[in-house]
Amino acid sequence: MPSKNTICLWYDCDALEAATFYAKTFPDSAVGRVLRAPGDYPSGKQGDVLTVEFTVMGIPCLGLNGGPAFKHSEAFSFQVSTEDQAETDRLWDAIVGNGGQESECGWCRDKWGLSWQITPRVLIEAISDLDQGAAKRAFDAMMGMGKIDIATIEAARRG
Repeated sequence: MPSKNTICLWYDCDALEAATFYAKTFPDSAVGRVLRAPGDYPSGKQGDVLTVEFTVMGIPCLGLNGGPAFKHSEAFSFQVSTEDQAETDRLWDAIVGNGGQESECGWCRDKWGLSWQITPRVLIEAISDLDQGAAKRAFDAMMGMGKIDIATIEAARRG
């Protein structure tokens, strides 16, 4: 049974390429049904890929090839919790190394403009530490980072 709630992500013309990348990069991800346009439309022709059903880490999504009218922004992002530096590096490097762009504080953008927060579990634990001094040190360390370095966060938390 299909999900009652699906995230619809607008792409210019490469929703299938994006969905395929997500499926090979993130666990519990897959490409589903591809719907081709039954007729011509403002940004495409009959037979072009119109929509792609896919799942990203268990979240049902629909990629819509709607043309160049709308772009992604940081107002929407996927936050990915990672367990260790190896997983953090693998996901960050996959996104940035596939035409993406680094940002700050664990954020990066894929080549289609979609934002990702690659967030080690250790970071969330550190900045929510009941010891406010430890939390602030970890937070301050994070503020100077692009990709999160877990060893640096842990060292800052310890003081």
